[in-house]
Amino acid sequence: MTKLEELIIHRIQETGPISIATYMQECLLHPNLGFYNQKDVLGPEGSFITSPEISQMFGEVLGLCLAQYWIDLNRPDRFALVEFGPGKATLMLDILRAGSSVKGFIEAAEIFLVEASSKLRSEQKTKLSKFNVKWIDDDLLIPKIPTLFIANEFFDALPVNQYQRKNNLWYEIQVGLKNNQLTFGLSHRPTTHPELEGRFSESMNGDIVEISNDAIRISKSIGKIINNHGGCALIVDYGDWHSLGSTLQALKSHKFKNIFDKPGKVDLTCHVDFEALAKNSGCAYSRLTTQGVFLERLGISDRANQLLKNSQPKNHKSIISAHRRLTHPDEMGTLFKVLGLYARNENSPAGLLN
Repeated sequence: MTKLEELIIHRIQETGPISIATYMQECLLHPNLGFYNQKDVLGPEGSFITSPEISQMFGEVLGLCLAQYWIDLNRPDRFALVEFGPGKATLMLDILRAGSSVKGFIEAAEIFLVEASSKLRSEQKTKLSKFNVKWIDDDLLIPKIPTLFIANEFFDALPVNQYQRKNNLWYEIQVGLKNNQLTFGLSHRPTTHPELEGRFSESMNGDIVEISNDAIRISKSIGKIINNHGGCALIVDYGDWHSLGSTLQALKSHKFKNIFDKPGKVDLTCHVDFEALAKNSGCAYSRLTTQGVFLERLGISDRANQLLKNSQPKNHKSIISAHRRLTHPDEMGTLFKVLGLYARNENSPAGLLN
């Protein structure tokens, strides 16, 4: 039993069952014992590896996509470049390197990283030491100027509440105790939530609906800035347009685990409900596009061929493998999706369709 598990059990004994969102929050972001404050959680030796860690090509083509949108906004001399959940800052570094080829882009950028993990903040500061970067906890601290947002594998880690339909009412699924062990159970009383009101028509008794209040709040904040001041958002994650059923999963060392296995030592995620992000943003949104198609539209194959041409033969296999992993339907190409948010009077970012 981990120290965090002991703390959670004690909390439930003292105050009663907790929501799945609260459980996820504790497991992922407890100041001392949370998953994202442990060492080496990202990368080949960690619990999972993200696209930017697979190849520089991913961040480079996204960087040029964002730089093109800045050009389309008539090159404002001041704009915010905001990344949610920047991990090891590999993506932002690649974006800035690619963006530096576009005259004026880097000079106009005010860089903001939204990061809750103190350990990851420390790694980001080291990697981005050559740039003037501001770290913020709250997206409300983003200045009211044109803003380009990027969120890669961010929304899947946000806590969710789960609700189960029973006797044509909704009951929240909670984390409680049975024989002093963590277990799932239903709230004694039915509950309400604005997002649940329209879910009866598509569900039956026993069905589960997931709602992330944090995701809804953040998408609304992003949309408000884009509508009022211009800009766009690129959201890359796994999930689908519409969510129904439980998608909560635990991952450790690239293998699936039980949700209650060693709290604080395993990653907890849920599939992203892109429809909820799009419609709650209040701004225009693109068609949901698979990552492989999106990257090919941005020219990742051309970039791969350029790297092959300029690299030693011993590196060719890794470049080809990385390109396949990012784009092929049997790899990350179909599993991950891309959604663009933009102002109603503008076009979608490059690589996405209105």
